[in-house]
Amino acid sequence: MKSQVRIASRLQNASAAVTGRAGPPCSNANANAAAARPRARPLIRAVAKTAASSAARARPLTTQTAPQVQVQVQVHRQQRPFSAQPARRGGEASNPAMAFPCLDALETRSATLRKQTRSDASGPEPSYTAGATQTFHCAEPLLLDWGGRLREFDIAYESWGRLNADRSNAVLLQTGLSASSHAHSTPENPQPGWWEKFIGPGLALDTDRFHVICTNVLGGCYGSTGPSSIDPADGNRYATRFPILTMHDMVRAQFRLLDHLGIAKLHASVGSSMGGMQSLAAGVLFPDRVGRIVSISGCARSHPYGIAMRHTQRQVLMMDPNWARGFYYGRVPPHAGMKLAREIATVTYRSGPEWELRFGRRRADPSKPPALCPDFLIETYLDHAGEKFCLTYDPNSLLYVSKAMDLFDLGADSQRTTAARRADRLRSLQDGADDDDAADAATCGLTLPDTPYEEQPDPSSSSNSPGDEAASENNNPATTQQHPQPPADLVAGLAALRSHPVLVMGVASDILFPAWQQREVAAALRLAGNDNVSHFELSEEQSMFGHDTFLLDVKNVGGAVGEFLLR
Repeated sequence: MKSQVRIASRLQNASAAVTGRAGPPCSNANANAAAARPRARPLIRAVAKTAASSAARARPLTTQTAPQVQVQVQVHRQQRPFSAQPARRGGEASNPAMAFPCLDALETRSATLRKQTRSDASGPEPSYTAGATQTFHCAEPLLLDWGGRLREFDIAYESWGRLNADRSNAVLLQTGLSASSHAHSTPENPQPGWWEKFIGPGLALDTDRFHVICTNVLGGCYGSTGPSSIDPADGNRYATRFPILTMHDMVRAQFRLLDHLGIAKLHASVGSSMGGMQSLAAGVLFPDRVGRIVSISGCARSHPYGIAMRHTQRQVLMMDPNWARGFYYGRVPPHAGMKLAREIATVTYRSGPEWELRFGRRRADPSKPPALCPDFLIETYLDHAGEKFCLTYDPNSLLYVSKAMDLFDLGADSQRTTAARRADRLRSLQDGADDDDAADAATCGLTLPDTPYEEQPDPSSSSNSPGDEAASENNNPATTQQHPQPPADLVAGLAALRSHPVLVMGVASDILFPAWQQREVAAALRLAGNDNVSHFELSEEQSMFGHDTFLLDVKNVGGAVGEFLLR
């Protein structure tokens, strides 16, 4: 018994040496205890071993002594690091592995596409066609804003309504980023179009009065020349050898089509989202060939938030290993990156208030435990949107067309710089430069910066004069929502539209093209001298569908467009 008590005492002293809890609470004692810890740990193990051996040989401890030894040993076991716990061998895991059906679906699709690659020489990528279209082939080269050139190109288009005798009733309908020319059903393609309820007799685009033309944009994949098209120079797909495009390049290609159709002047150019940008660009580029302009949920220059969201989509897509720097044709396409890019885009297309009412916090199946795959109804909705899109649009087209949106700027300085660059390029071509020189001119030489991004000082926070501070406030979007004051550069850039009737529409619930951007367009036009600007803004009470309102609100959007075109 005495030997066991001595063991317990030695064990307690060793514990005090390690924990620093013995002796008076002073810094010297703690320092001495810390120095003694490495030497004390072997002693603890030896004492514990001796205690176990003695307990096995000796008779049972009394009720006063045994608990003391057991508690002390247990305390030291608890003080061992968690990572030092001996690993269990054999047996079962603490918890079962989680299932990931969302990843299973991606892997299954990849396997299916790989199998198609082996069995079909044409490759697994879809044709990206939305049905029968008419095609205009232009054999004349098209010089592009950033130095590239297309030797020839195709524009897919569809039309509704009759062109009158003097060809003055044509309406050019511009599309959004990923839309095809199939805005309405046709005898050749009876599937409903993306603006089915807006086009037809007595509707917004009244086919009893107007001849409506809709094109697939240059750079797209629904019949118009784009990255997935064949390069006539070598018979291979362009892929990322396709040159950088701008909204202006797309509009110039459209007007080549109008030349082919014998249409000297449009009754109107109508567009929403990216199409709203193109409608404004058509008027600025060809002011004598456009009668009136409709721009819905668009802008006159791209702003940081929209650029950021499109950049994020491009990054997600390009990080998919199957993207292969754009040369995925004939192989498994980057369907996972496309799916995620579309989910990000869908977040910007609708609004929080709508989703609050539509989904709330409801889960798809409340009877099951939570999952890391889509679980809430809003997650399943986004997942479905990505699934539908990931194999129906060319990934490279998404990259090029979205980048063209980012580059959009109708400011006077941007227009002057572009005109000078095009003139220089045209002179070099006239001097005998070939397509190799064009390729060199269009090559991107950007590199990542040597130093990470650093926040720039806020001009409005510096000590400016009262006039300077007012100017800073006028350039602040948060301020321009209440007191729109567009920059002078944009006012000068829109001066070409001073005599055009213009309808500008915005939606308060739109987060991708916020309503203040349409206010900016209307204000800039008026400051440029246009006294025939109609500006409508739908409140959240009128529409909570966000950016997609232009696709859904036949009454408010369609009604305003129809009335404007008949003035």
